[in-house]
Amino acid sequence: MRFDRFFPVLLCVSVINSAFAQNVSITVNAAQDKKAVSPYLYGRNNTFDKPASFYQDAGLRFVRMNGGNNATKYNWRKKISSHPDWYNNVYLNDWDKISQQIAADHPDMQAMWAFQLLGRVASSTDHNFNDWEYNQSEYWEGIGQNLAGGGVPNTENPKEGALVEGDASLYTQPWPADSSVAILDHWFGPGGLGLNKNQFLYWSMDNEPDIWDGTHDDVMLSGLIPVSEFMNRFIDLAKKARAKFPEIKICGPVTTSEWQWFRWGDEDITIDGKYFCFLEYFIKRCADEEKATGIRVLDVVDLHNYPYFPSNEAALQLHRAYYDETYDYPGANGIKTINGGWDNSQTKEYIFKRINNWLDQHFGANHGITLALSEWSPGPSEPNLASVIYASHLGLFGNNGIDFFTPWTWFTGMWETLHLFSRYAKNYSVATASTLENTVSAYTTVNESVDSMTVIVVNRDMNSVRNVTVNLNGFSIPDGNYKTLQLSSLPETETFVSHSQNALKENQITVSSNAFTIQVPALSIIAVILSRSTSTSQAAYTAQRSAVNVNCARSFLKVKFTVPRSGFTYLNLCNLNGTVVKSNVFPAHAGEACSKPIDLTDTPNGFYILKIENDGNIISSSKVVVTR
Repeated sequence: MRFDRFFPVLLCVSVINSAFAQNVSITVNAAQDKKAVSPYLYGRNNTFDKPASFYQDAGLRFVRMNGGNNATKYNWRKKISSHPDWYNNVYLNDWDKISQQIAADHPDMQAMWAFQLLGRVASSTDHNFNDWEYNQSEYWEGIGQNLAGGGVPNTENPKEGALVEGDASLYTQPWPADSSVAILDHWFGPGGLGLNKNQFLYWSMDNEPDIWDGTHDDVMLSGLIPVSEFMNRFIDLAKKARAKFPEIKICGPVTTSEWQWFRWGDEDITIDGKYFCFLEYFIKRCADEEKATGIRVLDVVDLHNYPYFPSNEAALQLHRAYYDETYDYPGANGIKTINGGWDNSQTKEYIFKRINNWLDQHFGANHGITLALSEWSPGPSEPNLASVIYASHLGLFGNNGIDFFTPWTWFTGMWETLHLFSRYAKNYSVATASTLENTVSAYTTVNESVDSMTVIVVNRDMNSVRNVTVNLNGFSIPDGNYKTLQLSSLPETETFVSHSQNALKENQITVSSNAFTIQVPALSIIAVILSRSTSTSQAAYTAQRSAVNVNCARSFLKVKFTVPRSGFTYLNLCNLNGTVVKSNVFPAHAGEACSKPIDLTDTPNGFYILKIENDGNIISSSKVVVTR
């Protein structure tokens, strides 16, 4: 779901003389708060419109492909869906084909689809509104009118609805929970498509059900269903999905935005005299069901958020709305109803912290339920703002164990940020504190054995350079020079092309006595790449170069080797120009024996170079000849 309620302000970025830079001190403690960082933070919504190598180079590891509002009426048997934002017209939409392509091109990427809870899905393309005859299929204010099924457009007052509403029974059909979950048999069961269910673990429980009376009012003729009815549908479908696919990750309630976190239409939710906001009620119902039946009906609390910001300075603080109990969110709205009625003093969201408290209260400690954000926008589209705002969220979510993060709106600058984090951050976050946290933050990650570290410094100051001193604790590192990678002064046009062609500026810092000082430009991100024992790790990599076995058959390339260090490992098959034509990306642990294939069925005959990269280091580069 997208909302055009952003208020961009023209930005003038000026870099002042370093003599006026203000000092910031950052303390890292690698021995505290070590938490796994989910690789699925590095995600996005919907499209694959570039070569597979682009997404592999960028480090994209999670895709939400269900199309948002277009998922609600998806008929997987007929491969069609009704589009509520375009007259409710029904168009072809083949989830089977897309999933098979993802499996072929990105075998280690997680893909997320959706079940349908509305009760009706598309049935026929025969009753579409003829938008081509009407205006050559161009956009106008009336595209949301219910015109499929014989509707008559309202041209004088297009936002007020059709003159004659279309008949939804002509283009939709009943769709119970059994029909929704049957796609699991079709994809993973005997005689099905043969997809690997471990690549399709996460499933949305529909999309933004709290506004169905607007987005799907062609079916919801009596308005939004009662919240208890929604929960009954949710629980029924979740139990049936779990029975077919015990390992499934059930994600809900997929709320629209801040107001809907707390409200279900106009309904006041009261149980035994106690008022519940929507999200707490949702969590309580799921917990009650699990306690009563022993069946888990919720794995991930999944929200959408399209934040409000009155200025660019405010937009740079939006990440604070998830955990910061001191932050006054300028878009606070639904939160004012959290206790029933309207309390204008309620301005502090800290929504993820609230959800964790509700989960502990209703499920009990160690419940294992995670949090996620499956639609989001950074707000401002200016590349340096978008990049820094996105980085703040990636860093914060990594620190707090967020399961997956898939922005809906994707602006220039975000590919660069995704690539920097996904390719250079490590697998575990550790404690990091700044003396000026709301302006300059650092997000520190280490590998499993804590012998390599990446410190990513984010400067949200729109005007000032900052001198940042970083003190390292629990991580002894030899004095010397270490690599830095900087994103700053991004242009309006896209700069990310590949892992080797992008806007990263490489430089060095000097570490002395477990500390270093670095100058961080206004609106910038700098990654500092550190290794605690360079000589030892280099020896390990050198040993591995002679222990890689490459077997090239007619239809596949099989690579066998032992992983030197824990972290993401890349098998990149490159042409002689250095372009990656095939890739296999996977997490691996130090000492693990790997045997990984690369599909060559559509790779032309010729000479190639296979490069194996582990934890940011090249461990092997081999010539490969493809012949048939």
